[in-house]
Amino acid sequence: MDNCCRMRCLTRDSDSEDQRHLIEEERRFVKDYESLDYDQCFNEPYRRQHKREIQTHGKWLGSKKELLSWVVIFFIGVFTALVAFFIDYFVKRLSMLKLETVNSFLHDCHDVKCGAVSLFVLLAFNVLFVSIAAAFVVFGEPLAAGSGIPEIKCYLNGVKVGHVVRFKTLVSKAVGVLFSVSGGLLVGKEGPMIHSGGVIGAGIPQFQSMTLKKLKFDIPYFRSDKDKRDFVSAGAAAGVAAAFGAPIGGVLFSLEEGSSFWNQSLTWKTLFCTMASSFTLNFLLSGVEHGEWGSFDQSGLLTFGDFQCSTDDNDCHLWTIGDLFIFIIMGFVGGLLGAIFNCINTKLTLFRLRSLSRKGKTAKMLEVVLIGTVTALCAYFGPMFVGTCKTADFANQTNPSLDEVQQFECPNGTYNDMATLMFNTQETAIKQLFHNSEAFSYQALALFFVLFFFLSCWTYGASVPSGLFVPCILCGASYGRFCASLLNGVFHMNTFLGTYSLIGAAAFLGGVVRMTISLTVILIECTNEISYALPIMVTLMVAKWSGDIFNHGIYDIHVFLKGVPLLEWDPPHGATILEASDIMQTRLKYVYPHTRLRSLVNLLRTTAHNAFPVVTLRQPEQTAAPGLPSTPSRNRSESDGLLAANLKYQKSSQVSRMSIDRRRAFTLTTATTELPRVNVTSKFVEADQMSAIQDSLSPLIFHGIILRSTLTALLKRGVGYDENATIPNQPVVESKTLQEDYPRFPDIHDIDATEVNLQHVMDVTPYMNKSPYVVYPTTQLSQVFNLFRTMGLRHLPVINSGGEIVGVITRHDLTHDYIEEIVEAKKNTPSMLSSITTSSGA
Repeated sequence: MDNCCRMRCLTRDSDSEDQRHLIEEERRFVKDYESLDYDQCFNEPYRRQHKREIQTHGKWLGSKKELLSWVVIFFIGVFTALVAFFIDYFVKRLSMLKLETVNSFLHDCHDVKCGAVSLFVLLAFNVLFVSIAAAFVVFGEPLAAGSGIPEIKCYLNGVKVGHVVRFKTLVSKAVGVLFSVSGGLLVGKEGPMIHSGGVIGAGIPQFQSMTLKKLKFDIPYFRSDKDKRDFVSAGAAAGVAAAFGAPIGGVLFSLEEGSSFWNQSLTWKTLFCTMASSFTLNFLLSGVEHGEWGSFDQSGLLTFGDFQCSTDDNDCHLWTIGDLFIFIIMGFVGGLLGAIFNCINTKLTLFRLRSLSRKGKTAKMLEVVLIGTVTALCAYFGPMFVGTCKTADFANQTNPSLDEVQQFECPNGTYNDMATLMFNTQETAIKQLFHNSEAFSYQALALFFVLFFFLSCWTYGASVPSGLFVPCILCGASYGRFCASLLNGVFHMNTFLGTYSLIGAAAFLGGVVRMTISLTVILIECTNEISYALPIMVTLMVAKWSGDIFNHGIYDIHVFLKGVPLLEWDPPHGATILEASDIMQTRLKYVYPHTRLRSLVNLLRTTAHNAFPVVTLRQPEQTAAPGLPSTPSRNRSESDGLLAANLKYQKSSQVSRMSIDRRRAFTLTTATTELPRVNVTSKFVEADQMSAIQDSLSPLIFHGIILRSTLTALLKRGVGYDENATIPNQPVVESKTLQEDYPRFPDIHDIDATEVNLQHVMDVTPYMNKSPYVVYPTTQLSQVFNLFRTMGLRHLPVINSGGEIVGVITRHDLTHDYIEEIVEAKKNTPSMLSSITTSSGA
């Protein structure tokens, strides 16, 4: 496990150079992810639109939008429940068809030939179903593979993951997961429900679809990444509520594991969404499955049943204080098992990135077929060689249904304990481990745990929709049941088997995913037993602590392997020695308040930046600030009209700035400046860096920031004016028009330049954000990190005390990997002040 200790140590502190080189090689092929615009752009069209709406609607404006948001939230919950019901209904029907067909061949079958036929039928069903599931991913939407929780987590963190909330992804995920579960793969349908809910939450508020182009309503609300993020949070929570019948757990899951930004209003809306999802699914399941419409006795796709002692056993207790110490040990072991699970899955994921991804779609399909075949063989031969025939006596059981046990090749009136676990649906097998007090043999429990451990680890990450919650719960339940059977049989303790199975499930699941608060509530809501709160909470905390010694949770590992710039809750240890000037990017692309359209087109076509500072050069009559060297003047290449327009805007800004002592002219073309990574406001500058600053420092007065999408929308509409006109008249574009193409803004390469007068000049000042968040070069990194993450920023300009922009900070500059590299470099480099002091003393 040494090579898997700490997720990020895979690239830094691991003893294996090959492992580190491998990950660095793979991450070069990963897409360079972009950020989402959670910060509102307060420009003139935005202010003008809201002023007009307030004058027209008055106080009813906010009420109208708020009421519409509650309606949208309700429908997100309802549609999430409908998708969950669709998946559950067809999974049950397909699974029943497969099991009944195979059992019909096994019934009264005692020769090898008959057994071979039943095995062939099982293989045929599994290979067919898993091939269909893989086809929806490989040939449909590759992002539908896996549970989708890492992708949703990244989206809510502020990272733009391509196709993560597309309708095509929803179809591939929903249809694919029902075939992967029905095909016998050791995956769950509950995890993909979270992704499906997130897609529904993103799609419904847009009132349009890129796939279904005719589905489009002209509703101007919720046309920003911030609003979309909030609805995705509610949809993901609704997915949890539908999967586990846990509305409170869904809210806490979205808060703990998903969203990076939260507020009280979102809490109420998310709770309302989860309640709508849970009770809609409850209503459908109760009516369709039992014909009792409105009885509301089926809370979710996965329920654990009622935990209660037999009425004939007066000495039975669900758990005691003595059991709590055993639960702590089980939690510690569960964390270790989860760390091993994550370590093995990391190696498998790296293998898929290195080999299968480069061999094309055929290799991915073959891997899924191989997994399905091996799983079917284990499910068939495991009960045959290890299973034990048990007497089917459920007179005193809390769950007395004989339909949920599997006879396999046992005589009538008996059942095969191994087949009951391997040949049933996973939800049924969980209930058997929780509520079947009849003995499962030690060898059956041990083999089942080992097979489920490695097969589920192998399956997660393959090219099929695959959840991880239910396989981990089932694997952990067998671990807990084995511990309880061992205590009862060897040490003659009177333990409640269902409690130990539940604690084992919590220990292993917590060791894999490292969730605490939300998982505690989810498990309590699944059991309907509040007395389990303390043992579940203690077990999950211990499992998380022991697992974190070796690596991170499975979702965090997959986020890291995909190279997503996820911002964690806090900056890394040691970042207190850094300032904003240490991490900011000094190679800037910027525009002037009045810029020719030709320059803007060239800028957008030659750069990939999503925002540009709007700047003017320093007024020529002012002098340099103390501690800053003067710089040589630029050649004058701007026309007098454009120079006058920029100079007029600069004088009208009424901002007191630091300045330089030489006259400068304004250039028409967009400039690039690169500054050394030093604190330009400090008077302590090393001698070897003085000349670099003198040559490259270009004092630029910062006035605001303008988005790439805004510039593209303006160019698309030919916004600009003739600089030679007596009265410049630039067309006015409203905020609603700028946002009408959201979320698919036009690309600059899709704009026909022949339809735009490239000689015209654009005044970008009405459309820029004049009051963005900014920091100083000397701002502590912890402050920068908290501001960037809390406010959901995409770009953070760095300005000095004179209002001159000296750099820009983006999401990639705040990732743990980059910060830790800068910290290491800072530790190995003497500070400027100490260097100067040493030189003076010498």
